[in-house]
Amino acid sequence: MQYDLDSGSHSVYSLHYHLILTTKYRRGVLIEERTNFIRGIIEGFADNYGVELINLDGEDDHIHVLFRAKQTTDLVKFINTVKGATARRIRNEYEDKLKNELWGDSFWNSSYCLLSTGQVSLDVLKQYVEEQRES
Repeated sequence: MQYDLDSGSHSVYSLHYHLILTTKYRRGVLIEERTNFIRGIIEGFADNYGVELINLDGEDDHIHVLFRAKQTTDLVKFINTVKGATARRIRNEYEDKLKNELWGDSFWNSSYCLLSTGQVSLDVLKQYVEEQRES
């Protein structure tokens, strides 16, 4: 089996993750336009954290984010930035449309799911994420 490896000064690695975020109260507010808006936000700062966004999609109440990280990436800090920056920007951009569906300052559920993708190939995960809106 051939791997696409990254390298550090004393190591080689391949770190791929699957992050799942749900909206507060599992409200179905993530229409495709808003999901694309979120993708753009994350792409804007991912490099600062040593992260490469592979894919992002989901359904109306949650998103799946597939990404590749460096071994020095602080995953918790990256995820908190993802949640904070996207929530703030999407609430500012779509405030009038969201005020009846989400109240208060929250956009995302306070929890998240982060999985390493070692048990499943990236192609299988990529296909799964791409087919989210089709099922």
